Amino acid sequence: MTRARRNAIIGWAVAAAAVGMVGMSFAAIPLYRLFCAATGYGGTPNIGLAAAPGSSGQSIRVRFNADTNPGLPWTFAPDQREVSLDLGDEQVAFYHAANQSSHPVTGMALYNVTPEKVGKYFHKTACFCFNQQTLSPNQSMEFPVSFWVDPAIRTDPNTADVKVITLSYTFFRSLDDAAKTGALAKAGPHVGPMSAAELSAAERNEKSKTN
Repeated sequence: MTRARRNAIIGWAVAAAAVGMVGMSFAAIPLYRLFCAATGYGGTPNIGLAAAPGSSGQSIRVRFNADTNPGLPWTFAPDQREVSLDLGDEQVAFYHAANQSSHPVTGMALYNVTPEKVGKYFHKTACFCFNQQTLSPNQSMEFPVSFWVDPAIRTDPNTADVKVITLSYTFFRSLDDAAKTGALAKAGPHVGPMSAAELSAAERNEKSKTN
């Protein structure tokens, strides 16, 4: 075998290996998200059918953070900066966004919680993540999210000292933009939006708290 032929074979092998590694890296994103959803690893909240067990008599504070990717001409913020809730009780919170441009713009939100070690105890039951949201020029919209925190957070020595959990959402123009920043691989999984009946009940509950 000539040196040129041997070099050509080596070159093709390296190229094939590189393509395989790229393919594996893309496949790793959904696999990573499934693993995180099941274990709470990496600050990804647990997603499942488990219902909130009810108040345990202990409480925790949840702070809300909102960010917007520079490529999206929106304002985005939580309606409330922080809530105190009983462990085991389900809570509904609201974010709002507004399109500041003169044309319709579509965005998509990703989320995570910190500190990362509490991910397996933070349960999301409905949210607006991974759903494309299109806002007309100057249109604003409310986005609800429902969640509960497992009382077991207080019996785990690794999380017993946590007093505050931060729930963060970031809006991007697309999943491609999110992938470029590294946010996609770390994002929590999709759980679906609240139904119209659930949203109406949540809004009535919020109004009753302010009256």
